[in-house]
Amino acid sequence: MENKIKILGFAGSLRKKSYNMALLQNAIDLKPDNMALEIFDLSSIPIYNDDVREIGYPEQVEIFRKKIAESDGLLIATPEYNYSIPGVLKNAIDWASRPPNQPFDGKPIAIMGASGGISGTIRAQMHLRDICVYVNMIPLNKPQLFIQKAKEQFDDAGKFINDASRNQLKKLLEALGNWTLTIKSASQMSTELSSVKA
Repeated sequence: MENKIKILGFAGSLRKKSYNMALLQNAIDLKPDNMALEIFDLSSIPIYNDDVREIGYPEQVEIFRKKIAESDGLLIATPEYNYSIPGVLKNAIDWASRPPNQPFDGKPIAIMGASGGISGTIRAQMHLRDICVYVNMIPLNKPQLFIQKAKEQFDDAGKFINDASRNQLKKLLEALGNWTLTIKSASQMSTELSSVKA
């Protein structure tokens, strides 16, 4: 039986009818057959406090870090707040990226976003890519997914009503699957070469 690519998805929004959470929910239906997608709700992550971290990671942060570490790749859906990513997303990344063994290192990632305006979260996505550099996540460059005028893209149940957007998301997920396998294969090859040299 073929092992499925394990992708962990999370959205930088806590709103009950978040368009970005809707993106992730649609991704579950549109993902390739060889992919398993789990969604993590960031609402359980507390506000970052290094005094707390020095005592010990909160339970929900430990769970989040473990799920990142056990995944083959990540899928992040981000809104855009004030030309950047929301505090809830930055907060979760700050918690997960602290030592020891920060789990983002070398992790393939796809980024997407939906907004009510015409930007489609392009600035937020670019800022998130800057963060990827520091924590050494390896983002998929193309295709990109910027969902504009999100209110016109989803029905009341959060399902896509726009075929073009649905197809764009499907292509992103297929590309993420291929990108994850590529990075995973390169990592395994590097480990094998290091073992031979040793």
